[in-house]
Amino acid sequence: MTHHDQTIVGFALWHLQLPVNARRDHGIGSVEHVVDIVVLRLTAEDGTHGFGEASPWVVFTGSAEATFAALDRYLRPLVMGRAIGDHAAIMADAQYAVAHCTKAKAALDTALYDMRARIAGVPVWALLGGRFRGRIPLSCSIADPDFEKDLQLMARLREDGVRIIKLKTGFKGHAFDILRLERLCTDFPEFDIRVDYNQGLHPDVALACLRDVAGFKPTFMEQPVKAHLHDVMARIRASIDVPLLADESIFGPEDMARATRIADGVSVKIMKTGGLARAQTVARMAAAQGLSAYGGDMFEAGLAHLAGTHMIAATPEITLGCEFYQATYFLTEDILATPFPVVNGHVIVPNEPGLGVEINTEALNRYAVSVSP
Repeated sequence: MTHHDQTIVGFALWHLQLPVNARRDHGIGSVEHVVDIVVLRLTAEDGTHGFGEASPWVVFTGSAEATFAALDRYLRPLVMGRAIGDHAAIMADAQYAVAHCTKAKAALDTALYDMRARIAGVPVWALLGGRFRGRIPLSCSIADPDFEKDLQLMARLREDGVRIIKLKTGFKGHAFDILRLERLCTDFPEFDIRVDYNQGLHPDVALACLRDVAGFKPTFMEQPVKAHLHDVMARIRASIDVPLLADESIFGPEDMARATRIADGVSVKIMKTGGLARAQTVARMAAAQGLSAYGGDMFEAGLAHLAGTHMIAATPEITLGCEFYQATYFLTEDILATPFPVVNGHVIVPNEPGLGVEINTEALNRYAVSVSP
């Protein structure tokens, strides 16, 4: 029996609530105290495990409870007893087994890649087309309503060699956004600053606000208005000189037909697309249309960060860095056995088999609020 013929004999789930060290406000919602994630562990016949993480945000991609149910009730039957070599067929079936639930499908896809790569003795990036880059510039979001705390974080980022930040805007008024931009540009001039509204602007005032912000020459401005307001996004794009990125307006490959009309680039997230290969497809479709691509994320732990790292390592079309900062700068404790690999402001791409870092199973059990073995 080849390793591709091995069947999947185990499917275990944990719904975790992981403590965080600050409040974070975004245009459409806030996060404080804990973040909810769902962890999936697949087991092959020879005992090899593959892990995946779903990182939902209730106002963006749905709830952890719905994600847990999608995996446990609807995706488990598709997986158990299947050969690991049926990865593509499993994911094709998953697309129609339960509508939406992209983060559940991302966890499944990640776990399948992790298990296959571990059995083959290669990193996940090798299964995604090969490594294009070995390190990825790290961006950290600035989103605390207490700006003094964010200034302390900025000092730490400077010391750590991070040189990209994304200022979360649109949650506490335009004057607060301008105040912070002025201070950041004055005190931290060496930083590449991006701006992200997370749909936080009303369309009646969006253009005026963005013209003010454009004066600070951010690298890009992301998703200023609600996701469905495509005509507003198109008018904004035609009226400002700073590149406009689409996030909530573009989930998967199916949405890319409208991308060039509404944006100059896209935020690529495996939790939106529903998997690593689909995320690569979005990035490649963007590049083919002359759009830039950025490696975004949700409120993730290190496991999901690793999945995104391998995906970006194998995707040259993603050129604007990654936002995999939570495990290092936001979580009180991660679920990886060793720290997520960040060195001198860059995420280091692992070369070990699978995702490359082991899971702290004790942390899974300690932070679990629901388990399905």
